[in-house]
Amino acid sequence: MIRVVLVDDQALVRAGFRALLDAEPDMQVVGEAADGREAVDVVAAQQPDLVLMDIRMPHMDGIDATRYIAADPACACVRVVILTTFESDEYIVEGLRAGAAGFLVKDTDPVDLLRAVRVVTDGEALLSPSVTRRLIAEFITGAAPRADVPGLETLTDREREVMALVARGLSNDEIAEHLVVSPATARTHVSRSMVKLHARDRAQLVVFAYESGLVRPNPGPSSG
Repeated sequence: MIRVVLVDDQALVRAGFRALLDAEPDMQVVGEAADGREAVDVVAAQQPDLVLMDIRMPHMDGIDATRYIAADPACACVRVVILTTFESDEYIVEGLRAGAAGFLVKDTDPVDLLRAVRVVTDGEALLSPSVTRRLIAEFITGAAPRADVPGLETLTDREREVMALVARGLSNDEIAEHLVVSPATARTHVSRSMVKLHARDRAQLVVFAYESGLVRPNPGPSSG
């Protein structure tokens, strides 16, 4: 059973998400919060698998709440997906740096939202295509790559290769196919890279790949 906490300052929005999630046989809403401060307390008490987090809320916004949750060792297994109507570069990058495992806009189709819940709780990163494009654009036009990403020098050549593929948006199965290895081997390389870089999840691994300059996005049109 996937246990979910809903965080949004609009009761009607929370009610809609609750109805959608509770109708699924493998999901259960175990708590709600109307602002970031309340969210931190509810998550600490309930220890859910996933938090659906709004950004703009009173008292504490979703970015800060995500940062608090990610920094709490007791919440190490909690994943946060940020849901918002504000699809801006600043929110995307700061949300991922704060520890969010995914980022979706609120007008996402219900079937895609349910898929997101399952994908993130299964350990994958989740970014909508438009969010991914904005994230890449941020690193094209942003500051120069950092040379001080802790742990980068400890990665093997294969781990660097795998990390670059993760940053391109490939799943473990796709990485395995690309490298002609088993999915278990691909998963092991991803896990080792995350451990060495102290990345909370795959989403932060993507951020580190771009920040370090390991991946240099092509500013031209995407081929897929």
